[in-house]
Amino acid sequence: MRAFFRDVLGLRSVDAGNGWPIFALPPAELAVHPADGPGQHLLYLMCDDINTTVEELKGKGVEFSTGITEAGWGLLTTLRLPDGSDLALYEPRHPSPLAL
Repeated sequence: MRAFFRDVLGLRSVDAGNGWPIFALPPAELAVHPADGPGQHLLYLMCDDINTTVEELKGKGVEFSTGITEAGWGLLTTLRLPDGSDLALYEPRHPSPLAL
């Protein structure tokens, strides 16, 4: 997992001691939506061009669990992490506070 985040996704890191890397994430947004049931927290990586990003990651051997779909608020896919779990990736189609 560490090599994947460092080498494949290209995230910078520092050693927090004893070989434990702390990875820097790109700028992020936080959305808080109402829920009828128990709350949940989801992490999505964002990109400017999902088609280009998916092709670049496939070129590095990344597998995707889903195709690119229109989610209303953006284009969405999920990539498979080395431990078998999934991580969402999306191209936003909503106003962004990062553009301010």
